[in-house]
Amino acid sequence: MHLPTPRGPLGAQLMTDLVSGAAISARTLHLARATVSVATHSARAVLTDDDLQLALAVCYELHYRGFDDVSDDWEWRPDLIALRTVLEQRHTDALRALVDDLVVTDEPIEKQLAAVIAADDGPSLSAHMAKRGTPEQWREYLTVRSVYHLKEGDPHTWVIPRIGGRAKAAAVEIQADEYGGGAPGRMHSQLFAGLMTDLGLDAGYGALWDVAPAVAFSAVNTMSLLGLHRRWRGACLGHLTAVEMTSSAPSRRYSAGLRRLGHDERTTVFYDEHVEADAVHEQIASVDMCGSFVADHPQLAGDVLFGAQCSLALDALTAEHLLGAWAEGRSALVGRPAVAA
Repeated sequence: MHLPTPRGPLGAQLMTDLVSGAAISARTLHLARATVSVATHSARAVLTDDDLQLALAVCYELHYRGFDDVSDDWEWRPDLIALRTVLEQRHTDALRALVDDLVVTDEPIEKQLAAVIAADDGPSLSAHMAKRGTPEQWREYLTVRSVYHLKEGDPHTWVIPRIGGRAKAAAVEIQADEYGGGAPGRMHSQLFAGLMTDLGLDAGYGALWDVAPAVAFSAVNTMSLLGLHRRWRGACLGHLTAVEMTSSAPSRRYSAGLRRLGHDERTTVFYDEHVEADAVHEQIASVDMCGSFVADHPQLAGDVLFGAQCSLALDALTAEHLLGAWAEGRSALVGRPAVAA
């Protein structure tokens, strides 16, 4: 994987620094501090800012597979972490501003999580894809989701060393399924890569970063933020649980949309797998994982709910971006031609 094309002055300067190997320059830090903030703009502006979100994604990718043109020595360089901290603060402020404040109650955490999900009124992207999604819209949707699904499981797996007991065992059980139960060909990332290939997309890891919009990165940046910080371990569990609790029904609709376009189970297997697996994971995540975690750390119940809210809010932001672009007859990607509404 090579460094992506910069989207603005911050990204351009950051990538120059990374390739040179010298140090994060004073100019890069200045540009980071000058990036869009909630104090002067909306939370949505921060989370849809291409320059900021791509720069943060590049910082985080050093903890995943890295870049061929960047030394692995950069991963924990203090000057790089200092830069990332500035960007993370922008991102965290935006997340806090985007979601509603919740009052933690005495109800079991699984019931509180269910209430958060029931209250979600974001647009249904899966309903559109099931009934009206065109082949080009499907390719755009998969391009956006590839930023996450080609590393599926990895952001949430960071939380496993940061928890213990029953919560840890439950998280391992969920994540083991994400990784195919030990069978490489059944890893969810591999199933998604096969889906991309069947629809004519480059399924190489990171191959489509240059055309993915900011919302694709803000969603994964949120997962990386929550997973890489022990302080946010409760929120990471809440985020993972929201993903599991809201995946089964949409996956069934996505599978139906692909079949409507003439694809068979070879192509739909990624979504078919999630229909079955996530129906089981829902209880494991909400009761065994979050329930036992909150029992041990009741002071972090609010963080669990915050993580779930972040997952739902960013899914809504992605849906609004895609559906809004298609309704206007334009591409939802960066530098792509318009598509029919």
